Amino acid sequence: MPTKNPRVNVVLEKSLYQTIDHLSKKEGVSMSLKVRDLVKEALEMQEDIALSAFAESREKTFKRATALKHAEVW
Repeated sequence: MPTKNPRVNVVLEKSLYQTIDHLSKKEGVSMSLKVRDLVKEALEMQEDIALSAFAESREKTFKRATALKHAEVW
């Protein structure tokens, strides 16, 4: 079935290909869908890492004395 989604060609090592093949068969999905899901998971993890680093840098500059109180915000 044709799709309008962009495509990417990827060259994998044999062991990585076999692992993805095994996972896709185990879950009953195509290799393409399994790779897509794995890429999504990897991007979410990268985003979590970046947000965590940002939060840690903000936490270092936090001063309770100058922070707004709940009532002041709402």
